[in-house]
Amino acid sequence: MIELRTPAEIEQMRPAGRFVASVIEAMLDRAAVGVNLLELDALAHEMIRKAGAESCYIDYHPSFGASPFGKVLCTSVNDAVLHGLPRDYRLRDGDLLSVDFAASVDGWVSDSAASIVVGTPRDEDLRLIDTTRRALDAGIAAATVGNRIGDISAAIAEIARAEGYAINTDFGGHGVGRTMHGDPHVPNDGRAHRGLPLKPGLVIAIEPWFLETTDRIFTDPDGWTLRSADGSRGAHSEHTIAVTESGPIVLTARD
Repeated sequence: MIELRTPAEIEQMRPAGRFVASVIEAMLDRAAVGVNLLELDALAHEMIRKAGAESCYIDYHPSFGASPFGKVLCTSVNDAVLHGLPRDYRLRDGDLLSVDFAASVDGWVSDSAASIVVGTPRDEDLRLIDTTRRALDAGIAAATVGNRIGDISAAIAEIARAEGYAINTDFGGHGVGRTMHGDPHVPNDGRAHRGLPLKPGLVIAIEPWFLETTDRIFTDPDGWTLRSADGSRGAHSEHTIAVTESGPIVLTARD
């Protein structure tokens, strides 16, 4: 069921957005050569505790997950692009790290993701990351009253295709509110002027993610981490936004 939020409810969602943004910033600041993924997860866990927030991940067990997730942060490295289960791995020079985080504050959820290169970057990785960011910006710009979900999807896809990236639509954006995942689904490819009309009060996560040379993925033996079928690298950018009469509000905007 799709729920529309009142202006007052959108204001109530702002603290969750600010908290999620602060955790993403902290993860990107802490990530460095030699840092263990479990250290990042522990830091996020401590920030949740201090804020009195609640993790959306730790007990999460959808049909595509092998078991409850058990961690509070998704850390996807190199050929992993989504749902990366933190493990005993120390980041190496040149690793492409994607961090995804969602939490609830006072009963309201926000969800966000970002990718960086740790240490010495490859030009190919920087271009991939930049494409996800620009696609996210394009999707947000299309999230206006009177447009449709397909306009967001088409805007994302236009950026990806211009850079030569294929697009997987198995996983994409989604409704956000009292829970992390809700209706509507917001695919990263679609036809403009099609799909659900965008109305004031719709709150969604928009999340472009692309792989360097494929659109096919498989699930790692850990039962969660999604990796590229050909070993190429992936990047992921995401914000939670609210559709309003005066334009989209990015609830998870980072400083």
